[in-house]
Amino acid sequence: MLLRQCLCLWFAFLVGSFHLCLTSGEWYSPLRRGGRIRTITVDQSGKGDFSSIQAAINSVPNNNQYWVYIKIKAGIYREQVEIPQDKPYIILKGQSRKRTKIVWDDYDAIEKATFKTKADNTVAISITFVNSYNFPKNNKPIVRAVAAMVAGDKCAFYKCGFQGMQDTLWDTRWGSRGRHYFKRCSIQGSVDFIFGNAQSLYEDCYIQAREAKGFITAQRRNSPEEEGGFVFKRCKVFGRGPTYLGRPWGAYARVIFYKSNLTNVVDPSGWDSWVYNGQEQHLTFQEVGNYGPGADTSRRVSWINKLNLGTVQELTSLSFVNQDDWVQKLPVRMK
Repeated sequence: MLLRQCLCLWFAFLVGSFHLCLTSGEWYSPLRRGGRIRTITVDQSGKGDFSSIQAAINSVPNNNQYWVYIKIKAGIYREQVEIPQDKPYIILKGQSRKRTKIVWDDYDAIEKATFKTKADNTVAISITFVNSYNFPKNNKPIVRAVAAMVAGDKCAFYKCGFQGMQDTLWDTRWGSRGRHYFKRCSIQGSVDFIFGNAQSLYEDCYIQAREAKGFITAQRRNSPEEEGGFVFKRCKVFGRGPTYLGRPWGAYARVIFYKSNLTNVVDPSGWDSWVYNGQEQHLTFQEVGNYGPGADTSRRVSWINKLNLGTVQELTSLSFVNQDDWVQKLPVRMK
């Protein structure tokens, strides 16, 4: 048994990327040598431990202190899913974001999201979260219909999809901190479809505007002391336009697009001050090193305040959300 465990750990080390190695029904993390991770399988056909994702989450003990790996077989899971605050250290992994989807159609209140996590140390991989009330587009009026609410601290999403129209992804915080890392994700919507007061880095993500005259971000930062902000690094913005890069939901909103591909869907003015007209000096809306037809800043709003190079480098590095190296300590690797 020991030899088999060692061989698995060595194989995981060689392969790199994101891998967990299975031995005798248990999973071992290459980052926690010898540390067992409980594994739960969700399968709608009844061949797993549970047929619903929520039932699998409910089986995790309250105040959990160990990583739990929930493997979700391909399928469309029509349910609302919530990870409560007292169930940290949960990994949800689908088979791919095209094959594993969580779908619900509640609307009007942002608390009625298809997926919610208030727990710290939530990780999701290869899953798409959908609010189907307005998605795909139908004859219903476009209203708030949240696909996912992420509110814990040290949460990471890898190769996930978020689909909706208005208020698709509520990127917020439940406690004093909400540091989030989105890697190689796809986010679709029309109005304020990435919104909230979290401190988040979106890296190598696809941002798709689905309707004209929309807004990608509505970031909420109410004072210069708050650490929150949205940083989009090496992302691609595309879809139907024109759309604005963002508008402020708080007086000190902070959003940066960095080294990203901005297609012609971006409105030439770039940004909107919304209800903070006359207070634009407090806003941090930045574009640095972008390319593509939408990256032309010659017709941008005149009130953009430029950051110095040192501040830009600080805000656009992984350390913006990773001060204590929690990303590297995850039992999965994100590349």
